[in-house]
Amino acid sequence: MAAIPLLSLHNVTVRRPAGPVLQTLDWTLNAGEHWAILGPTSSGKSSFLDALAGRLPVATGTYSHPAGVLREVVEEVANDYQFDRQVASSARYYQQRFNADSAEESPTVWEVLQHRIKPTGTVNEQSVSLPPPAFPEHWLAEVADWVHITHLLDRHLTSLSNGETRRTLLARSLLRRPKILLLDNPFGGLDVRSRERLHGILNRIAAEGTTLVLVTTPREIPDCITHVVELNAGQISWQGLKAEMPSVPESAPETLTDPVLLPRWLNTSALPFTFAVRMRDVSVSYGEKVVLESINWAVRRGEKWAVLGPNGSGKSTLLSLITADNPQSYRNDYELFDRKRGTGESIWDIKRNIGFVSPELHLYFPREQPVWKVVASGLFDTAGLFRKMTPEQTEQIEFMLDLLRIQYLRDKRLSQLSTGEQRWVLLARALAKNPPLLVLDEPCQNLDPAHIARFRDLVDELCQSDERTLLYVSHYAEEIPTCVTKVLRLDAGRGTIERF
Repeated sequence: MAAIPLLSLHNVTVRRPAGPVLQTLDWTLNAGEHWAILGPTSSGKSSFLDALAGRLPVATGTYSHPAGVLREVVEEVANDYQFDRQVASSARYYQQRFNADSAEESPTVWEVLQHRIKPTGTVNEQSVSLPPPAFPEHWLAEVADWVHITHLLDRHLTSLSNGETRRTLLARSLLRRPKILLLDNPFGGLDVRSRERLHGILNRIAAEGTTLVLVTTPREIPDCITHVVELNAGQISWQGLKAEMPSVPESAPETLTDPVLLPRWLNTSALPFTFAVRMRDVSVSYGEKVVLESINWAVRRGEKWAVLGPNGSGKSTLLSLITADNPQSYRNDYELFDRKRGTGESIWDIKRNIGFVSPELHLYFPREQPVWKVVASGLFDTAGLFRKMTPEQTEQIEFMLDLLRIQYLRDKRLSQLSTGEQRWVLLARALAKNPPLLVLDEPCQNLDPAHIARFRDLVDELCQSDERTLLYVSHYAEEIPTCVTKVLRLDAGRGTIERF
């Protein structure tokens, strides 16, 4: 029996404003198939999904799909809040999730899923006319049960953890009953249990008749996947049955630092301190929800720590106290760089000693500034560059671009880069002021295996100095740099200390 094509690309080229991102693609999705899209950073994986979803037009060639009903058949799962202007406007800034009053300005999960979002700033709810719920309550309840978010329906969107947000966005797409579901790195940022749960969800979705096409890594290919297509530099390098997929090397062919420049960067700030962090019975709660409970933790200068724990265990909240982004700092007893929090220091006094990278910072960072300005903003701890730099500061930024070998990206806008390239630029931003403390929160999220290995080796190189202090968060043990020797493990807001 002949295969029934659902979607097909013939000699297709896809362009973005900066130029072609996919070229001479020939690919067919047949009924009964489920595909994984693999490839290195900047290979065009996300653009491939956007083209299938109709978000990127085909410049040349032919894209065959159900004429006129593509958006009714194909659904691309959103990665963040930007899918809706009203939701995006209510989730305005990175620190919002840590501020109880501001977090409640965002819509609840139920309101998002039922398309009943009040305009930002609504004071009198009676003055707002909202449409009826988009879906029957029994169908919403069924989908919420599938993806394990029933208990989240009354929660505000910006209060969710990374894993909770991803399951919510998956539910949003499943409610529309798509025939073909597109997912871009759905496992990124999820802990072991959440990844196992999502594998089960996707296998169930596939078994019940929805066709899956997802960007992922070789280690996270769901059992339901039948075929694999590999991209390299915007072209298909291999496609075929999953069982026949060639092995993908995960070792790093080289490091990314310039060995001549690295010794100069290793000279850390002369800021004198004994403890980067010292916490005594630190607790954080929002209403009746306890996020951190009686944390006692001391990080000496030069120590390298991993902060581990499942999604929702309190890791992001803990880091927000250290980076001065949480207003509950002032009700707790702890010190940063030997100075008791809340004794007159400004948040900028704290931030100037910390280099910080996180998926949430990536989410909220403005995308239209050129790379050199993004990196330069790290000198001032701002989301973009808004002041004139001195010649010495300009030289410092050029040095950082050279050190990480990303000078070729210098004048491109952040929005023109792949997700992996954007993460690399934000790392350069974190390193720009040569801080004594590096706080790297899931810095490898959505990087390909080779870049993960290279990044891990890079962090080891950058932390050779006994003066450099490191806090590193990851859900994958193999991503943690070898320099890490201690672990703070969080579970349901409580912490235990271990050797790594």
